[in-house]
Amino acid sequence: MSGRAQLMWDDAVTGYDFGESHPMDPVRLALTMGLVRAFGLDGAVDVVAAKPAGDSTLRLVHREDYVAAVRAASADPKRADQRYGLGTVDDPAFAGMHEASALIAGQSVAAAEAVWRGDTTHAVNFAGGLHHAMPGGAAGFCVYNDPALAIARMLELGAERIAYVDVDVHHGDGVQTAFWEDPRVLTISLHEHPRTLFPQTGWPEETGSGAGEGSAVNLALPAGTGDAGWLRAFHAVVPELLADFRPQVLVSQHGADTHFEDPLAHLAVSLDAQRAVMAACHDLAHEYAEGGRWVALGGGGYAVVDVVPRSWTHLVGIAAHAPVDPESVIPSSWRDEVYARTRQLGPARMTDGRTPSWKPWEEGYDPADRLDQAVLATRRAAFPLRGLLT
Repeated sequence: MSGRAQLMWDDAVTGYDFGESHPMDPVRLALTMGLVRAFGLDGAVDVVAAKPAGDSTLRLVHREDYVAAVRAASADPKRADQRYGLGTVDDPAFAGMHEASALIAGQSVAAAEAVWRGDTTHAVNFAGGLHHAMPGGAAGFCVYNDPALAIARMLELGAERIAYVDVDVHHGDGVQTAFWEDPRVLTISLHEHPRTLFPQTGWPEETGSGAGEGSAVNLALPAGTGDAGWLRAFHAVVPELLADFRPQVLVSQHGADTHFEDPLAHLAVSLDAQRAVMAACHDLAHEYAEGGRWVALGGGGYAVVDVVPRSWTHLVGIAAHAPVDPESVIPSSWRDEVYARTRQLGPARMTDGRTPSWKPWEEGYDPADRLDQAVLATRRAAFPLRGLLT
C-alpha cells in the first residue's frame, strides 16, 4: 500500500449550502482546508478530487424515487417534496443540491475504493460523514449518506467485514439503518443520549435484527459528559469490539459537535479529547484492520471557526502520519483568512489547553455513576450477542 494518505478535496464541496441562517455553514469546510494548507499538510498527503457519485452508486443505499426527488428539488427548489425530507427547516432545498451532495458522496466512495484496492492505507474526507440521510429521505442536514455509500461500495467490491465507528454527538442512525440486517458491517455509535438530542434514536437496545443481530452497538452518553467520561466510554467499548470483529477496513466518523462550544448539543468534550479519539482510531486501524486500512470522515460541527477547522486539521495530520503538535501556534495567514471570511477572530493555538485522561474500564466501575451506567447498559445489550463478556 502507498505510504501517503489521500485527502479528498474539491472546492465545489462548499456548494453544499443550505443558506445564510442555517447552522451548517460551508465556511467550515473552506476554513479547514485553509488550515490544512497553512500547516503544510497538503504536502504530506495526496490531495485528490473525485467525481460525483453516479446514480448507480447512490442506489447502493438510496431508493431510486428519492434520488429523483433530490434531482427535482435541485433543479427547482420550489418543487421540493417534503415527503422526502426536502425543503424542510433542517434540509432546505437549494439549486444544485443534488450535484453538491453527490460530489461529497463521491469523495467518500473514492476514498473507500482507494483504501480497499490498496492505493493508500488511509483516506480522509472531512466534507463527508453525513450520517443521517435515510434510504428514502433527507434528515438532519444530510441529503445523501456518504458513509453508508462508502461502506456499500466496499461490500460491492468484495469486503466481508467493515467496522464503522461514529463519535459524532448525534446518533449515526442512517448508517445503522442501512446495515441493520447485515452481519458484514459492525456499526458502533457513541452519542448524546436520545432523551436530550436529535434524532432520538441510538438506545443500547438497538442491536440489529435478523442475520445482523448484534451488529449494531449504541452508547448513549449523559448530557454534560466531558473528556474523562467520553474517553472512558470509547475505550470501554470500541477496542474490544474491534479486536473481536477484526474488520478488513475501519471507517470512522468524526463529527466535531461533541465540543463544549458547539451550539446544537450538550456534551462538554475538548478539542484535545477529540484529537485523542482520532489518534485512537488510527491506532486501532493499524492494530485490527487489514493493513491498517482506515477511511476517516467529518460530520457535524457548528462552532465553525473555533472548533471545526482545528479538529479536522488534526484528523488530516494524524492520517498523514504528520500529527500537528497541539501547542502549535496557528499561522497568522489563516487567522487573517478567518477574519476576511467571517469577521471573527480565529483561535491562536491547536489546543484547548487540556490534557485528557480517563480511568480504564478494567479498573472497575461505579454503579451509581451515570456514565458508567451508560457503558454497562451498552455492554449488557450488545456484547453477549457477539459472544463477549459484559
